[in-house]
Amino acid sequence: MCQQLKMMRMKMINTALLICFLGVAAFISGCTKDPVNNLTTSETQVYITDYDSSANFSSYKTFSVSDSVTVINNGYALKELNGADSAYISAAAKSMQQSGYVLVNANQNPDIAVNVSRIYTTTGIITYNDYLGYYGDYYDPYYWGYYGYGYGLPYAINVYDVTEGAMSIDLLDLKNAKANNKIVFLWTGVIRGEGIFDPTTAGVQVQALFAQSPYLKTTN
Repeated sequence: MCQQLKMMRMKMINTALLICFLGVAAFISGCTKDPVNNLTTSETQVYITDYDSSANFSSYKTFSVSDSVTVINNGYALKELNGADSAYISAAAKSMQQSGYVLVNANQNPDIAVNVSRIYTTTGIITYNDYLGYYGDYYDPYYWGYYGYGYGLPYAINVYDVTEGAMSIDLLDLKNAKANNKIVFLWTGVIRGEGIFDPTTAGVQVQALFAQSPYLKTTN
């Protein structure tokens, strides 16, 4: 009889401990930060870069930046320049200079043209090759002095979930445009996520694109 009571007591203790453990586990789980729903603004930002692997970036010395951004919005495009646009243009120019390239005016035959764009779309997924086919005409070769020229395919592959917009920086090959009879994309970088189009963080965002592209260097 005593043995049976002892076994029953042990079972009751074990059951109580199990209930206690499950309760503590549930409490801890309820207090744990959700890795998706509790991301900071910077943690939501995604940086995508790609480039022409055949390009010798050290052979390019000078660059020029467009004085406005191309705003591409669901099939329509226009040129704009607001405070955030100016911040991204300045940040792109600074990162290029830090990589050793010399800033010149557009009429001084720069080796590289830098285009900055804001992209908005209502679709969930957009591939960069389709992006060029759809939006290529919105880049203006006339601005860079190449009348009648088109653009070659960019080398970035995919941009995911750009329904909230994306910031794009493209480097175009003007040095070899006449030989190629087209303006070829050398490098492209895309920023998406929350907090983009923010002039106060434009420099950090653009610097992050260049930081993951160490091949963007020249020698003078």
